[in-house]
Amino acid sequence: MAEKKQEKERSVEERLKALYELQTLLSKIDHIKILRGELPNEVKDREDEIVRFQTRIQKHKDEIEDLKALVNVKTGEIEDRRQKIAKYEEQINNVRNNREFAFLEKEKEFETLEIELAEKHIREAKAKQEVKLQEIERDKEELSDNEHILEQKKKELDEIVNETRQEEEAIRQQAKALEPLIDDYTLAAFKRIRKNARNGLGIVTVQRNACGGCFNRIPPQRQLEIKMHKKVIVCEYCGRIMIDGALAGIEEPKIEAPNPKRGRAKTQTPKEI
Repeated sequence: MAEKKQEKERSVEERLKALYELQTLLSKIDHIKILRGELPNEVKDREDEIVRFQTRIQKHKDEIEDLKALVNVKTGEIEDRRQKIAKYEEQINNVRNNREFAFLEKEKEFETLEIELAEKHIREAKAKQEVKLQEIERDKEELSDNEHILEQKKKELDEIVNETRQEEEAIRQQAKALEPLIDDYTLAAFKRIRKNARNGLGIVTVQRNACGGCFNRIPPQRQLEIKMHKKVIVCEYCGRIMIDGALAGIEEPKIEAPNPKRGRAKTQTPKEI
């Protein structure tokens, strides 16, 4: 109850100022992440590559086992058919007529052709095994290279993380201390906007009469409302929360008056506003 009461007592101006300070701290964390560069993505890509090559190698091994099983089956078939041929030859020696002889010869020819076909399948299977073994060796080389590169990338990333961890942790603690100064609804909206924003900005200042996030022009009446700090106002174009530059501690850059034109000055009648 006490916390809810404190939230009500805090003015919109105080909450906006705290929110802008929070954005400043989170932007520093974003900058630290940028310093780490693409290393986290590169590490993830290498890990995915390693898994891919491991999967390919296992697939080749499984296919080799299937080919070996096929060779064993065909070898068994050849042995059976040779036994049949030997049996037919024995029967041929005891034939009674030409009809039996022709039948046994035809059976022998059929079994011989089946043996030749099985031997062809065995040769093809063994050739495929050789190809698969070569592919496994290539994939193992690629796997080894990726593992080596991954180790280097992880080392680089760990070094950068270790250098910035202390600074990042200190900033996160400061950011965490600011969150209770902002009402839950505004804080949740800020986090949602920041998550969807390309540059991670959830709150921006009005710069040169325009939104500091999308740079669309802000109407004068809207600017006046922002400067009054009576309510939280968002940009109607990009949805970012807007804050007066003076409240954020940013001075509006002064625009120098243009130099008078050389030569004869033309007299102009001032327009009424």
